[in-house]
Amino acid sequence: MGGMTRNETGGASSLGGVAAAAPPLADVPSCQNLPLGRGSFEPSGEPLLGPDRVLDGRFLIREAIGRSRMATLYRAEDMLHGRRNVVVKMPLRSIEGDPVSFTRFRHEEEIGLGLHHPLLLKFHPITAEKCQPYLVTEYLVGCTLDHVLHASGPLPERDAMTIAGLVCAAVGHMHEQRVIHCDLKPSNIMICRDGTLRVMDFGLSSPPIRKRSVLAKLTPIFGTAEYMAPEQVDNGPIDERTDVYALGAVLYELLTGSVPFKNEDPWQSAFQRITGDPVAPRVLNPALSPQAEEIVLHALQRKPEDRYSGMAAFLADLSEPERVPVTGYSQRLRPPRWRLSFQATPVLAGILLGLGALLFFALLFLFLFIRFRTAGR
Repeated sequence: MGGMTRNETGGASSLGGVAAAAPPLADVPSCQNLPLGRGSFEPSGEPLLGPDRVLDGRFLIREAIGRSRMATLYRAEDMLHGRRNVVVKMPLRSIEGDPVSFTRFRHEEEIGLGLHHPLLLKFHPITAEKCQPYLVTEYLVGCTLDHVLHASGPLPERDAMTIAGLVCAAVGHMHEQRVIHCDLKPSNIMICRDGTLRVMDFGLSSPPIRKRSVLAKLTPIFGTAEYMAPEQVDNGPIDERTDVYALGAVLYELLTGSVPFKNEDPWQSAFQRITGDPVAPRVLNPALSPQAEEIVLHALQRKPEDRYSGMAAFLADLSEPERVPVTGYSQRLRPPRWRLSFQATPVLAGILLGLGALLFFALLFLFLFIRFRTAGR
């Protein structure tokens, strides 16, 4: 969701038991004295809404706090609820004219309004007719997890495990509602100054997809390359284990300071995970325990059936890492192999496909020519 939000929380989930009196990050040193994150502003020719404008007689715009390629975020006051601070997210006009992107924007609100967990970003329902497209969420004070990483580098093992466990609880609730997040990454995890955490951005969320058509291999890929599961890169079926992989990639970065697959071209790094494994975490950070490495590599298995079956199993190991048996995942890693793909190497793949088509038609012409000459004798 990009910026900052409220301090109140919602109901608890059966996963995690996080609605305790003490804030869940109160004893996590890496999450103390956080800088106030300010949203970035992508260049755009669209004007910002002026302060003191009122939307639909309810939301008093106070200031713009961020702009992405899709939407602008504003801090506003909800005049129907004691002037509480909220975030108003308004799509850019160019997005309103793009059916795919605008559907994603509306989908995010639909998904968000159906989720109720203290560690998931809260969406506020708008019952009246809107004067223009926008959605409203709680207003958080803090910064995203990627800002924490940039400020401190790799986190202490215990801190990283605690944060990952909270994300497990939040995303586990989504899975209970038959929703796969599909875009877990540090910039979609807000660390709040009140000692809480929120998982955000449901624009790519989806029900589980058990089967994909052959044509799906040729369609565009949506997501963030560095954290995508192999089946997402390959436009294959997705389920709870897709999010397990993404959270494994986040945990890998929290513990080592590096994403699992590094490449100047992020899409090349995405396709590396289909044919190979990342560098063992303890190679990058020798101070890690063998159990922490085991947990990360279990989540990052290329085949979904070899990963944790869901967030509950992942959370169980994160909660008691000392009980995790070391099976030697790190000894069975293999480096990525080069792979021809329409998504990873579109120009080369197109050239080879074109040459293949020319060769096919040349051979077909030769066959017909010889057959015609033979028949004419």
